[in-house]
Amino acid sequence: MVWKVLAALVALVIIAALWVARAARAGVLPVVGQEAPDFNLPDQDNKPHRLADYRGHWLVLYFYPKDDTPDCTKQARAFRDDLEKFTELGAKIVGVSIDDVESHAKFAKKYRLPFPLLADKTTETSDRYGALLSLPFLKMDKRHTFLIDPQGIVEKMYLTIDTSRHSQQIIEDIKELTEGSQE
Repeated sequence: MVWKVLAALVALVIIAALWVARAARAGVLPVVGQEAPDFNLPDQDNKPHRLADYRGHWLVLYFYPKDDTPDCTKQARAFRDDLEKFTELGAKIVGVSIDDVESHAKFAKKYRLPFPLLADKTTETSDRYGALLSLPFLKMDKRHTFLIDPQGIVEKMYLTIDTSRHSQQIIEDIKELTEGSQE
């Protein structure tokens, strides 16, 4: 009898572990050198944004876990503070999380964020970019950033991010990629 109970418990643990692992697995990451997945999402002012809106510009598409949390705020403020440098390089900044439009509006207003924060309430875009963390009782975006070139091609992915240096790192990468394409 004890062995049956023990075997049942082991089976339950294995099933639970497999279920959690499957739920945590995000969609497949885009491929560097290929076209970035399209999106159509509202920003903090409920204005729709699509990938095609950014053709002709470098696009820094960054996914972040939650509005108004310490690291997310640090990252957003760094992008805000470096916005002039990005503009000089022909780059646009766009943030994405699964928070709603109202949450984004409060976050953008509180920190004077001059770039769009897109609300991915269906989580489809986050999943297509491999940025969705989906656990049984929790869904949120992973901190991933995609550098997309003016033709809509994924040039770089940042999957491990130091928020204190991330903005500057992207600026350096855009400069390097821009100089490399002019040679």
